Amino acid sequence: MSKPTADVLIVGAGLAGLTCARELTRAGLQPLLLEASDGVGGRVRTDRVDGFLLDRGFQVLLTAYPTTRRILNYDRLDLRPFEPGALVRLGAGFTSVSDPFRRPSETVATLLAPIGSLADKGRIARLALALRLRSVEEILGAREDSTLARLSELGFGTEMIEGFFRPFLGGVFLDPTLQTSSRMFEFVFKMFGSGPVAVPADGMGALTAQLAEGLPHESLRTGERVESVTPRTVQLASGESLTGRAVVVAADPSTTRRLAGLDDVPPYLPALCWYFEAEEPPVDRGILVLDGEGKGPVTNLAVMSQVSDHYAPAGRHLVSATILGERASTPELLQAIRKQMRKWYGPAADAWREIRAYRIDEALPDQSLRAGGVAPRPIRTGNGLFVCGDHRVHGSIEGAIQSGLAVAGRLKAEL
Repeated sequence: MSKPTADVLIVGAGLAGLTCARELTRAGLQPLLLEASDGVGGRVRTDRVDGFLLDRGFQVLLTAYPTTRRILNYDRLDLRPFEPGALVRLGAGFTSVSDPFRRPSETVATLLAPIGSLADKGRIARLALALRLRSVEEILGAREDSTLARLSELGFGTEMIEGFFRPFLGGVFLDPTLQTSSRMFEFVFKMFGSGPVAVPADGMGALTAQLAEGLPHESLRTGERVESVTPRTVQLASGESLTGRAVVVAADPSTTRRLAGLDDVPPYLPALCWYFEAEEPPVDRGILVLDGEGKGPVTNLAVMSQVSDHYAPAGRHLVSATILGERASTPELLQAIRKQMRKWYGPAADAWREIRAYRIDEALPDQSLRAGGVAPRPIRTGNGLFVCGDHRVHGSIEGAIQSGLAVAGRLKAEL
């Protein structure tokens, strides 16, 4: 029998595939990553355009993710935190809503903010405290409902749900309907309250670049489209056939369904991120801005150069605008964005230069109950293929990394 090409053939060099390959390499096994694009990272990549750093869609790192902070070296990432809380657009101005536990000095201003009732703000504080006392395992194993139903069950009024939770959580889950599983809502809300939200100084692509650093050069091949797989072989579009002791499918959702024949990969939700260059920052703080009126099309906005000055050349500023759902594909979208920004920031917004728009068709898994909610899915198929990705755990950086570790653990035990 001919010698295998590698111990483990891994299709896809995103977060999950890179994590799996790194763990196998550290265990003394030889993985080979096969990536269809021109570089590693999958959905977590950063492009450099005209001196600007453009993440492929608006993304942040919740630094409290327990597995992620163990796997990644945060110091080397040079993380730059967002301010806690958000600016919410209501009526003719912006209202600041902060985290009273992390910004006690802003508690009074938050309580007086014209969004939700005092009782609603008390409910937020009680929810944050309750989640701090519950483990992640307890939260992800709890009774499951939609986020909207859970918010209503907790007693939040319509004004708070529509003005704050819908634009905030809708942007986090790419689901403005708030049908995402209540398990995911409570997990993410706990993470937001347990540590800063940040980006690496040099963009989100620094996360996947760090995962790839320790891999031998011969462990990665880019520009390799995979036509088919078996538990021991990979057939490339070029006609080349590769063999291994095991095969892992860690590709994008559509490719994973095609190669692994899985019917439990949920549908994914799209998002559109439009980047603009501005001479002056429309917001002089590194904070998330939410559309509390729901008139859109922009659901949330951030001046990334105010979070990390590496994101833009000196004297310039990078504005990220996120559009969700059906609004992301409406005709005359750019004109609608400019109209909204003119209303928010005046005529200066007309001078913003378009840099690039990223439409991510498969950005995050649909985690509503109708799509299966949030629950672990098998990492091995009936015919012996291994599978990893955020769809195996939950739709987050943490979920992708955990799935890569789980597959690596099984392979180390078996090989």
